[in-house]
Amino acid sequence: MTKNLNIAVIGYGYWGPNLVRNFAEIPGVEVKIVSDFKSELLAKVQARYPKIKVTTNCQDIFQDPDIDAVVIATPVSSHFDLALAALKAGKHVMVEKPMTVTSEQSIRLIDEAEKRNLVLMVDHTFVYTGAVRKMHDLIASKRLGDIYYYDSVRVNLGLFQHDVNVICDLAVHDLSIMNYVLPAQPCAVSATGVSHVPGEPENIAYLTLFFETNLIAHIHVNWLAPVKVRRTLIGGSQKMIVFDDLEPSEKLKIYDKGITVNGNTESLYQMLIGYRTGDMWSPKLDMTEALRTEGLHFIDCITKGDRPITDGQAGLQVVKILEAATQSMKNQGQLVELDKVGVVA
Repeated sequence: MTKNLNIAVIGYGYWGPNLVRNFAEIPGVEVKIVSDFKSELLAKVQARYPKIKVTTNCQDIFQDPDIDAVVIATPVSSHFDLALAALKAGKHVMVEKPMTVTSEQSIRLIDEAEKRNLVLMVDHTFVYTGAVRKMHDLIASKRLGDIYYYDSVRVNLGLFQHDVNVICDLAVHDLSIMNYVLPAQPCAVSATGVSHVPGEPENIAYLTLFFETNLIAHIHVNWLAPVKVRRTLIGGSQKMIVFDDLEPSEKLKIYDKGITVNGNTESLYQMLIGYRTGDMWSPKLDMTEALRTEGLHFIDCITKGDRPITDGQAGLQVVKILEAATQSMKNQGQLVELDKVGVVA
């Protein structure tokens, strides 16, 4: 008889209930312990899952030899210490985004996991949605041709954070998507942003990411918008994508549109730009809840020894961009090269 994989979850605030629910529904997995320093949240766990143990002391989890893996859903400032303690206790780790505050911390977690042959995975949930996985496949198969740009908008009214700026809160989603679907990694970033609440982090920001080629990416994030927008445009030489996460059904649309350049490209007077307009189609997507797909992937990586799609290196890359963007924003958009941020991986 195959032994169940025992999971512990640290943090039962905003995201924790979703994690517990999904892991509790995976066959062969048992959520054994949930930890949170708020007893009223633990009471909710006991009311819904009477068999799950609860504790206000996460050391109970690290010291329990029956726990195979730890899922961390706490504020980012605590990610490093909790994840490191879990790895040192011999537990596989899945940690909320962003993985850590600094790239140095991310590298330490990666090294610790590799040294102990443990799975380290970052909860970049959007990577596991049907729409983003389809975008990845379309780009990887060259259906879009050469990729020209990645442009995303993620805005709404609230929820204002007190410990992180809007880049670390919202742009982390788009950065994880961008790093997964694009065929190249950015080499430099410029960011501008401001705070409209005295003493609080920036609530609106614009990021521009540069690549070694003529590919460019732009991300707009805002806590102070009158409407909620979750839209990404990806332009290629053959086709273009519109990803609207708020669409109930046709979240992904592929347009057979573009330009053609005719004539002598060395002379502006002889160069002619032609416009190509073809069909639009919306592919069928896997509608499985992303967190379930991600949870199954985490379990598979543990049992089969595979490397997660959103492994420690993916987490590190996002943290390095967040560091560079925050540094650039403090200097009113000054360009920051990513290989000069933190420790080069």
